Amino acid sequence: MAGTKGKQSVRDMVLSLGLIVLAAWVIYLFIPHDETEQELKRVDYRVELLTARRAASYPVAAPVGLPDTWKATSVRFSGADSDHWHLGFHSPDGRYVAVEQSAEKPSRFIPDATQDARKTGTTQEIGGETWTRYEGERYDALVLRGEEATTVVAGSASFEELTKMASALSTE
Repeated sequence: MAGTKGKQSVRDMVLSLGLIVLAAWVIYLFIPHDETEQELKRVDYRVELLTARRAASYPVAAPVGLPDTWKATSVRFSGADSDHWHLGFHSPDGRYVAVEQSAEKPSRFIPDATQDARKTGTTQEIGGETWTRYEGERYDALVLRGEEATTVVAGSASFEELTKMASALSTE
């Protein structure tokens, strides 16, 4: 009788584990699963924009006149981080577009804001300013190096959509 007690404990543990797995499977089977993609929530960035414009050491840019099909999804301003301004959007075709600005050294800021995209040497005129194109594996970008800050419009969207965002930027 002394030897069977250890075998019963192991057998009981295996049976218990089997019942737990069976119960988990039954619960999973009968709980409905929502596999539809969640709708992204639109954020209102007006308060953060006003705060950033008061606090930043440079003129903070935000889009003006974009259609409602452009959905703002994220906003941040960090005065402690070289006055870093971030405004994220989903473009009408569902791609991501971000506006990033900072007074940080361009050699440090641009690789971070563009997700390590490479300078192509191609430039384009947008709103009377010369923007430089960057291409990368994850993001493409348009970069405007100013005296007070660097502005980056980057994302997974096409250069056409990035150009629309850059064209809409205003510091007023």
